[in-house]
Amino acid sequence: MRFVLAPLRLIGMLVLLLVGLLIAASVFPWRTPAGRNRIMRRWSRALMFNCGVRVKVVGDLPDELAATGMRAGERGRLLLINHISWIDIFGVAAALPARFVAKSEIGRWPLMGSLVTMSGTLYIERGRRHAVSALNKRVRELLEAGESVVVFPEGTTTDGAVLLPFHSNLVAPAIESGCDAWPVALRYTQRGSPSTAAAFIGDMTLVTSMWNIVSAGGLQIEVAFLEPLSTAEHPTRHLIAQAAHTAIGRHLGVAASAQVPLEQPAASANA
Repeated sequence: MRFVLAPLRLIGMLVLLLVGLLIAASVFPWRTPAGRNRIMRRWSRALMFNCGVRVKVVGDLPDELAATGMRAGERGRLLLINHISWIDIFGVAAALPARFVAKSEIGRWPLMGSLVTMSGTLYIERGRRHAVSALNKRVRELLEAGESVVVFPEGTTTDGAVLLPFHSNLVAPAIESGCDAWPVALRYTQRGSPSTAAAFIGDMTLVTSMWNIVSAGGLQIEVAFLEPLSTAEHPTRHLIAQAAHTAIGRHLGVAASAQVPLEQPAASANA
């Protein structure tokens, strides 16, 4: 049955992408950040449902924050998340709408690239130190304005069975703005067992990855919001990166490297 549904889900995904582009182009420019985020959350939930992926949220997430990614009168938060697939972005946004940091190549993907660009995704050019500095400035501005910003500090995707070292470059805005850093652990399962169906790794094409997801059947993404890390208790970006790495590795129970690279950019290689 799932192979019968899979082509229909791909068609549904195309329709949702086109609808998302129309909304982003015609509605987003007139909405507040909170209003835009509410729409992003609903659209992401629709996409996950269409793909047959259930979103399970773990942890204490206040209603206002879950709905808008913001809380009145508060600074934002920097989310540090392990990375498995391009669909991580929409799984997280379905739980908590946020601005995402991604590699610049994603902006050139057909349809999806245009959509995530219009939705406010921040891009980083790998290997350009000044680009990191400019990006950090923009992230700091968003955090000070109360928005949630997501960084995938592994810098690439994995199959979920390991946790790569965390790059600390993009953690600096949390220190500079005095906001919390929030470790978030992602895990994909099928019928209660670990699954690699969503993994977008190696030379896999986007189309192949999409097919693997929509044809998987019973796929679930767990989005676990762990204990926030205070920048007062972790006063350097390296300490925050290490603490987040440890917390996520412990929650997932996966093999985790203890080494935290100091200077490499933390833009994803795949999503």
